[in-house]
Amino acid sequence: MHSINHTVIDARALTGWIKSSYSGGSNGDCLEVATGFTAVPVRDSKASSGPAVVFSTAGWSLFVEAIKNGRLGA
Repeated sequence: MHSINHTVIDARALTGWIKSSYSGGSNGDCLEVATGFTAVPVRDSKASSGPAVVFSTAGWSLFVEAIKNGRLGA
């Protein structure tokens, strides 16, 4: 799953998508993460055939930590 620009054009090519436990039942603003890869693919749950952004595991951990700690602006 190497990608020079860190995206996967059609996220349906990947399997193992899980939705955030913080997502509501209305499929609003939700992210999904694919499991089972050495990197962390992330997509918009409303656009399953759209692109996925691929983070390194360290990059994803830093991003999640920044969100939890309120270090990213709205």
